[in-house]
Amino acid sequence: MTRVTSYCRTVLDRAGVGYAVTDSRGNLLWCNRALGAVLGVPVEQAYGRSLPALLPGVPEVPAPVREVLVPGPKWLEVRCSRLGDDLMYEVVDVSAWRDRELTVTQEADALRRAQALGRMGTWEWSIREDRVIWSDTLLEMFGFSAGTAFDFELYSQLVHPDDLPMIEETLDAALKTGSVFTYTHRMLRPDGKERVFECFGEVVVGDDGTPLRALGTAHDVTQSSRVHDELVRMAEQDPLTGLPNRRALTRALEQELANNGSGALLVLDLDNFKDVNDLRGHAVGDRVMRMLASALQSRLGDRLIARLGGDEFAVVLPGASPKDASEVADGLRDAVAGFPLAGIGTPARITVSTGLAEFGPGDSWELVLANADLALYASKAAGRDRVTVYEPNHYADTVKRVSVLDRLRAALAGNGLALYGMPMVELTTGQVLGHELLLRLEDQQEPYLGPADFLPVAERSNLILEVDRWVLTTAIDALVAQPDPRLRFNVNVSGRTLEDPDFGNFVLDKLGSAGVAPGRLGLEITETAAVTNLDAAVTLATQLRSFGCRITLDDFGSGFGSFVHLKHLPITGIKIDGEFVKGIETNDADAVLVSGIVQIANGLGLSAVAEWVERPSQVDALKRLGVRVGQGFHLGKPIPLRDVVSAERMPPNGALSSQVVGAEDGARS
Repeated sequence: MTRVTSYCRTVLDRAGVGYAVTDSRGNLLWCNRALGAVLGVPVEQAYGRSLPALLPGVPEVPAPVREVLVPGPKWLEVRCSRLGDDLMYEVVDVSAWRDRELTVTQEADALRRAQALGRMGTWEWSIREDRVIWSDTLLEMFGFSAGTAFDFELYSQLVHPDDLPMIEETLDAALKTGSVFTYTHRMLRPDGKERVFECFGEVVVGDDGTPLRALGTAHDVTQSSRVHDELVRMAEQDPLTGLPNRRALTRALEQELANNGSGALLVLDLDNFKDVNDLRGHAVGDRVMRMLASALQSRLGDRLIARLGGDEFAVVLPGASPKDASEVADGLRDAVAGFPLAGIGTPARITVSTGLAEFGPGDSWELVLANADLALYASKAAGRDRVTVYEPNHYADTVKRVSVLDRLRAALAGNGLALYGMPMVELTTGQVLGHELLLRLEDQQEPYLGPADFLPVAERSNLILEVDRWVLTTAIDALVAQPDPRLRFNVNVSGRTLEDPDFGNFVLDKLGSAGVAPGRLGLEITETAAVTNLDAAVTLATQLRSFGCRITLDDFGSGFGSFVHLKHLPITGIKIDGEFVKGIETNDADAVLVSGIVQIANGLGLSAVAEWVERPSQVDALKRLGVRVGQGFHLGKPIPLRDVVSAERMPPNGALSSQVVGAEDGARS
C-alpha cells in the first residue's frame, strides 16, 4: 500500500493537469507541480496561501467546470469538488484549444467575407522553385499596388519580429507533416500602420509524400483583434487611468507573500476629491484623476501602483522597511500637494491621506489590505494630508468611529430611508419607460451620509438583507398605490441578497399578495455581484424571470468576462456601464465596444440601457449606435418616489432638449 501511495503521488506530481486541495476557506493544503507552474509560485511556498487570490475567478464552493482567464493570457478550465471537509480543484490549461477554436471561428468568418465581398487575399508557394505568388487583393491589403514584385524576404521584413519565428516554425512543421496550418500575425505596412492578419493554409504533397506547394489565404482581422485585446486589458486594468486595478494588486500582493516576501503596502486616498466632481463636473474630475495617476506612477518608477476604485490607490513596496515606505509615502504626498491645478479651474490644492502596513511571511493579502485601510482611516481622522503607520490600536479606534450601522438600523425602524426615482427614457421620443429606484438616508442627522457612505458598510453586514427587503416592499407598495401599468420600477439587489435563499420567494409572495403584475418590477444585479455569486445569481434570476419579473445586468462591461456570463444568466436586459458612455462622442474604442454590446443584446433579445447620459451629444451618438433607452442627468434627475407616483402619466416631457444640467449621474449614486 505504501508503494501504491508513493506511485500515486508521483503520477499526480508529474501530471500535466493541475491538482490542488484547499480547506473550506480556500487556503492551499496541497498542490502538484503543474498547478504551481500555473500559479507562478513554488509548490512548497504555495501551502497556506489563498487559491482564490492567486487564481482570481476560481469557484470557492463545489461547482462544475468554470472557465477562468488569467494573465498571459491563459484560459483555464477549473472544476471544484468536495473532498471530505476540504475542496479539491482540477485545473486544465485549455489555452491552445481556445486559440484553435478562435482561429477556426475567424477562418470561417474570413471565408464567408471572401465569398460575399471578394476581399480575401490568397497566396501560393511553389516549393521546388521557391517562388510565392500573391493575389492582387492581398498585395493591396499589405499596402502595395497590384502586380508589385513581392517575395518572402520582403514579407518577412514587414512581419512583426516577435511573430516571425512562430510563422517559420508553423510552416516548417506543416512541410514535415503535410498538414493544414493556421497562424495570426502582425504586420507593419509601408504607410506605418500596423495590421493583424489571420492566415490559413495547406500543403500539397506528391505520391511519395514530398511537399510540392503550399496554398493559403489571409484576412485582415485588425478590428476584431483590437476589441479582443481591449477586453483582455480590461481584466486587470483600470479603464480611466490605465493603472492596474484591485484584482491585479491582490494577485501581486498574494504572490509576494507566497514567495515569503516582506515589505509594505500603502493605501492612498485623495482628500475631498468629490469636491472636484461636484464643482467642476465629472469630465474635469476624470481629467484630474488621470493626471494625478500619471504623476504618482512617474514618481514610483517600476513599482506597482494600482487604482482600487474611486479616488483610492495602493502601492506595493517589496523589501521596504517601514522607514523606507514612509519616505516613499511622503514623496507621493508632496507630489500630489505640489501638483499644478490652477489652470484646470479646480481647488488650488489637493492632498492625500495614506495608510501604511507592513507585511511578511505568514500574512494574508486580506489582512495586509485591512491593516492599511485602518491606518488610512486613522490618517483621515487625524486631519488628513498625512501618513499613518498601522498599529494594533487602530482597530479599536475604528470600531468607536463607526456609527453608520447604528444610524441605518434606526432609519429602518423610524422612517429615515427614502427612495428616489431616476427615469429611463426612450431616446427618440423622450417617453419615460420606467424608473430606477435609488436609496437615500434622510434621518436628519449630521454628517450627511450618501449611498457611497452607508451602502458599502451595510453590504459588509447582514443589515443589507433588511435594507433590500425594505426597498422591494416600498417599491411594490408604490405600484399598488398607482395601478397604471405603464409605471414600472427597477430596484437594485446587493451581492449579499443574491445569496439569501429565501429572497426569491419573498419577492413573489409580496407581488402575489399585492396583486401587482410581475412585469412591472425589475431587479438590477451589478455585473460584479453576479460574477462573484454566479450560481446564486442564476438561481434567483431563473426563479423570478419564470414568473415574469424583469432581470437586468447592471454596469455591464465593467468587468472582464461580461460576454461569457451572458450565456449563463437568464436576464432580460443589460445596462451599459457609464465608463463606455461618458466619452461616446469622441472615443472610438468606446463606440466600438458599445456597438458590439448593442449587437449582442439585440441578437440575444435583451434590452440595452445606457447609463451616465449627461449631454445632448451623447444622445445623438448613442442613437447612431442603436441604443434605444438611456438614463442620466440630461434625461432626468432623481425625484422622490412620492412625486413619481403622484405625477400624471405624461407624454414626452422635453428631457431630450439641449438644456444644460449637472454632470453627476444619479445612477452612479
